[in-house]
Amino acid sequence: MTTTASTTAPVADARALGLAHYAARGVLERVLARHGTTFQQQVALRAAVTADAPQTPDDLAVQVQGSLKADPVDIRAILDELMAKQLLVVDGAHHLRPTDAGRELIAAIGAEIAPITARIWGGIPAEDLTAAGRVLALITERADAELGAPAA
Repeated sequence: MTTTASTTAPVADARALGLAHYAARGVLERVLARHGTTFQQQVALRAAVTADAPQTPDDLAVQVQGSLKADPVDIRAILDELMAKQLLVVDGAHHLRPTDAGRELIAAIGAEIAPITARIWGGIPAEDLTAAGRVLALITERADAELGAPAA
């Protein structure tokens, strides 16, 4: 049975965003579990795989922190986990680079999640995706500003 949003869909709010996020993340985490990796490890490894050049551990940690909004100590632990799994290695210049196994893992996850993503996102009108993209970018910008502001 296929379901679609009704014509009287609710207005987007924090709860709707959270529900969509956790539903989509749940789908991804099910795929990741089959590959023996966590969401956080996948985010960090993907950042290393898609980088133009090998990054220092500090640079990669900053990039991952920007995505996960996690404690730098936790991010360093994630990078250590990836090195222990031999998905990242330190090269001679003290940079982290993905191993062939790391690249293959990201490719395998991408290949497995692609048809699922197509089913989830398929059929949504381009203008709706464009509007949602603008709103999500604004929410991200504002939330990042809140995270950078001193605690009240």
